[in-house]
Amino acid sequence: MELTLLGTGAPAGLPRPDCPCAACASALGPHARAATSLLVDGELLLDLTPGVAFAAARAGHALGGVRQVLLSHPHDGPAVEVPAGLPQPGRVPDGRELALLTGHRVRAVALDAPGTGYAVTGPDGQRLLYLPPGGAPAGLEEPAESYAMVLLDVLGRPDALARLRAVGSVGPTTDVVAVHLDHDVPPGAELRRRLAAAGARAVPDGTTLVVGAYDNVPDVPDVPRRTLVLGGARSGKSVEAERRLESFPRVLYVATGGSRGGDTEWAARVSAHRERRPGSWRTVETCDLVPLLKDDGPPLLVDCLSLWLTDAMDAVGAWDDAEWADGGERALRERVRELTDAVRATRRTVVAVSNEVGSGIVPATASGRRYRDELGRLNAAFAQECEQVLLVVAGQAVVLRG
Repeated sequence: MELTLLGTGAPAGLPRPDCPCAACASALGPHARAATSLLVDGELLLDLTPGVAFAAARAGHALGGVRQVLLSHPHDGPAVEVPAGLPQPGRVPDGRELALLTGHRVRAVALDAPGTGYAVTGPDGQRLLYLPPGGAPAGLEEPAESYAMVLLDVLGRPDALARLRAVGSVGPTTDVVAVHLDHDVPPGAELRRRLAAAGARAVPDGTTLVVGAYDNVPDVPDVPRRTLVLGGARSGKSVEAERRLESFPRVLYVATGGSRGGDTEWAARVSAHRERRPGSWRTVETCDLVPLLKDDGPPLLVDCLSLWLTDAMDAVGAWDDAEWADGGERALRERVRELTDAVRATRRTVVAVSNEVGSGIVPATASGRRYRDELGRLNAAFAQECEQVLLVVAGQAVVLRG
């Protein structure tokens, strides 16, 4: 089954008309995208968009062979004239299947928002799933057979990808292609980085893909199994860490800061973090990380190592010079070694957050300098065991490794 992406952008396209934002200003040339529309084997058109006939011509296709036009958006599509020779657009009711004379079968997938998703099975038996913007599949049951290709709004609805992974509809060999791309993420390197973290990719408008032909799929970087996200206060490091796992199911969020009873400002911070996490995530408050790393299970998000270190230094009496000299320093080194050994051996996907405090003012107290030094050592040791290390500055992630 051959698929041509006549457009890969949001309904308004990219750049958006008259939008002055930085992403739209840089969405030029190969980064410009028309509204998403898919041509399957030259016979099935998914979504009728403005300029679709010209887009097909630029991709080397004619629309004369199209036998069915289906709409996925919650409305009846943009106010565009149906090109001569194309059948009138229609929509398949949720749960119903349409059999085309060409040998394709199209099943309408119910969503949790207005609109229709389409599962297409080609004459060769290959299967693809296409979802409209703003929607995720509803009522999924596991186990499910994996699709060869899934096209969806990876950045706008990462939870849709998580749901598909949870039931097996997206497996290790599924080619995940991002469509409905909007101006929320700058095009180019940042877009590729964000998508790679979700195990997905984007392709330019006009690209033709062969569904199930994995040898022809350009390498999509494997999702790093261990990632360390560093950054200063309010740099966006926690948001970056959470974003890296929001397209995966059943994440365990490990909060090392505790509740700090009576501290209303801390409670407000914890609440803000909790509210932006996906509802399917589970939270545990603990600094006992080694057993979690040794156990099998869903991905771990550890936020953060800085507070883990505070707890570890409390436990060994690191703030007292005499206790520090009389075995406290040695005990802390052993705790850090146990943690990094567990990170090295873990089979779980791990994203950890830590503060980068070594670039600012030298602390005025001996205990502050001790903490700064030990956190620098911990970050370096933990980073050594990670496939990817990021530094977040002003909300921008700089890749240090991976």
